[in-house]
Amino acid sequence: MHRSFHIFSAIALLLIFSSCRVDFDYAKSNGSLEFSKDTVFLDTIFSHIGSSTYTLKVYNRTTNDINIPSIGLKNGPNSKYRLNVDGEARRQFRDIPLFAMDSLYIFVETTYDIGNADEKEFLHTDAIQFDKENHLQEVQLVTLVKDAVFYFPKKSVNGQRETIVLDFSKNGEEIIVEGFELKADQLLLTNDKPYVIYGYASVPRGETLTIEKGARVHFHKDSGILIKDNASIQINGMLSEDQELLENEVIFEGDRLDPSYSDIPGQWGSLYIAKGSINNKIDYLTIKNATVGILVQGDNSLKKATLTIMNSQIYNSQNINLWAKTAVLLAENLVLGGAGNISLYCNQGGNYSFIHATIANYWKYGFRIGTALQMDNSSNIDVNSYDLLKADFKNCIIYGSNPNELYLNKDSQKTFNYNFKNCLLKFTNSTEDSLYNFSDSSRYENTLLNLDPMFLSPSKNIFLIKESSSAIGAGNIDAANLVPLDILGSNRTKNPALGAFEVIYTN
Repeated sequence: MHRSFHIFSAIALLLIFSSCRVDFDYAKSNGSLEFSKDTVFLDTIFSHIGSSTYTLKVYNRTTNDINIPSIGLKNGPNSKYRLNVDGEARRQFRDIPLFAMDSLYIFVETTYDIGNADEKEFLHTDAIQFDKENHLQEVQLVTLVKDAVFYFPKKSVNGQRETIVLDFSKNGEEIIVEGFELKADQLLLTNDKPYVIYGYASVPRGETLTIEKGARVHFHKDSGILIKDNASIQINGMLSEDQELLENEVIFEGDRLDPSYSDIPGQWGSLYIAKGSINNKIDYLTIKNATVGILVQGDNSLKKATLTIMNSQIYNSQNINLWAKTAVLLAENLVLGGAGNISLYCNQGGNYSFIHATIANYWKYGFRIGTALQMDNSSNIDVNSYDLLKADFKNCIIYGSNPNELYLNKDSQKTFNYNFKNCLLKFTNSTEDSLYNFSDSSRYENTLLNLDPMFLSPSKNIFLIKESSSAIGAGNIDAANLVPLDILGSNRTKNPALGAFEVIYTN
């Protein structure tokens, strides 16, 4: 009994002393720390906008518990960087313990204001310092800060942001979002500096928003552009010489510039073309990571072109890349890539022409219900039906990762006209529905069915075709002559391939 009690007491004392470490148990750091990286690159940010959080790991490879006398920023309290060590956010820390063969996480963020400086870009640097004098060790911090033009809704005296009416619900109720109306001197966007938009920037009735070649427009979460009725947008991008830099194209994307956000869908709202807006023209525009890339609503008359879009790409939208509702839409050299639901939605009738379009949905972020192409002349949320006067697809590819990438929904009380000429389609399920009678030459002429187009890297939305593709030479020459150059400026009038790319990847 007494022997058991003494053993229990010895164990208890051992546990108490092993859990109550005091400062003199730690050896002083002697400059032998190791780091997961010698420089922390916080990538690129906009002036005023905070960075993502980056991680530095600090290692004690020795067999001794050590005490790091100080961890801090070289520029001290004036530094624009912020540190978090062991859950505490400060710029300077003292006496940080680090056990033998253990590691410590340091989290780094920054926000920088270029101010009135003339530089469009500024390299913002600092360093994390460990200890000092003979035992000083440093890890460098580097961030590229870009200057930008910021557009945002005003804030009232009670802190409420300015709002606008984006649209109306099926019950006629206003859909209100944070937003503002662009002023006269904001209706021309150039390539001088990037633009960052908060909320929805609305183009006033009777006005045109013009965007010049090379412009970069970035949107904060739930932000976008609204083209009101009797207003329009003109995007004047051009073919770029450098297909990496895309120096002449116009690009719409989110406002987070670090690489981890480069392909995250749903970072911003939409380019929203409202009912009554006409004569919208887009050339060489890339839209990525939106919720809905472009939503364009027609005026139900189906007489004037709502949107003409050429040489453009929309991909990685959380919901739909291009959603046209009762619209008149003309498209040439259009690439519509991965989307969380539908890549191209021709909804509630309309009048459509697509020549040399690549509509290919290889969504990689989970299950997808929608198809690459969906067309209807009715809607589940609208009791009305509409005329699909025309939906012509010439020299197009409609493909993707699902078994069927074409869905047609016809209301027999209204017109439903569609035609595929020299198109490559994916539809593998057998059906007796006459809408999918691919031997009907009045609807499907020279159709290639279920032949892999052999895209270069469809999961990355790269739709160049390989030299083994069935799309090569399968195009109708008359349709090709209507659009003689492909999206990269290559001539396609001799032996046209299907889709937006004539260029063949041969490596």
